[in-house]
Amino acid sequence: MDKPYVIGIAGSSGSGKTFFLKSFLDHFAPEEITLISQDDYYIPANTKTQEENRLYNFDLPTSIDRNTFYSHIKDLFEGKTIYKEEYTFNNPLLKPKMLEIKPAHILVVEGLFIFHYEEINELLDYRVFLDADESIALERRLRRDLIERGYDHDDVMYKWVNHVVPSYNSYLLPYREKCDLVIQNNIDDPLVIQHFTNDIASTLRKRIY
Repeated sequence: MDKPYVIGIAGSSGSGKTFFLKSFLDHFAPEEITLISQDDYYIPANTKTQEENRLYNFDLPTSIDRNTFYSHIKDLFEGKTIYKEEYTFNNPLLKPKMLEIKPAHILVVEGLFIFHYEEINELLDYRVFLDADESIALERRLRRDLIERGYDHDDVMYKWVNHVVPSYNSYLLPYREKCDLVIQNNIDDPLVIQHFTNDIASTLRKRIY
């Protein structure tokens, strides 16, 4: 199998990465594109050091099984299929699924630290950075964590101030100006994101096919 065309997608929490990814992937048949997400490579929480409030910091590069993440990306380069248990963010109501990640001509690598990890950043052919104003991103984060992940409001705010924002400033923001495309996503209008994904998909098809 030829080396896939690798697109790296990263962004601040609450920037709309999930919708962007879904919109982008919908432009292709399943055999044309595959996604590997850093979120499925978190090191189990019980191996981390608790803070005084008994919370764990998941917003550090060391919270990810970096070696396995990189190894699986390289396996996809070699045409191998990856089997990996989904990470459910410690939500006891969710039963983890077994993910089957098949190689394809287009490989999407998604995650907060993909530009910071030098060995992964070097593999990327095209880099997309999604961003949003902090107040808007926080509102989206609260909506997601309180409803979808069942977190406590005070815990969400503590993590935002002490984990999320410092991590963004240290490990993501420095790479924004080096990316091929920066999307400032401050309005909840799906047509805006769809416009960008339409353009990228169209350009990509011409380049690859």
